[in-house]
Amino acid sequence: MQNQSRIPKLRETTFDSALLWFSELQCNNLLFHPEDDPAEIVRISDGKLLFSDVEIEELRFLLNELEAGIGHEKVIEAAYPVFMNAFGNQLDA
Repeated sequence: MQNQSRIPKLRETTFDSALLWFSELQCNNLLFHPEDDPAEIVRISDGKLLFSDVEIEELRFLLNELEAGIGHEKVIEAAYPVFMNAFGNQLDA
């Protein structure tokens, strides 16, 4: 049982902060698509849930904060380059 959250801190509700937050999720092997419910994310290696109940609530809260601050579309735009990098696709600058 884990006691400490693995979810990175969200510094601000700005596009740049969202981009950094998604990058930190990726570095910690916790990246998921922001339109997916964190309660349904499972590890491929063993089929177990990736996040604890506390982390699920934290993620939902942070995603709601981001959407309130920059809007749904901008949250998706901030996640996009991180996903492309995770899949090995380099984007043009």
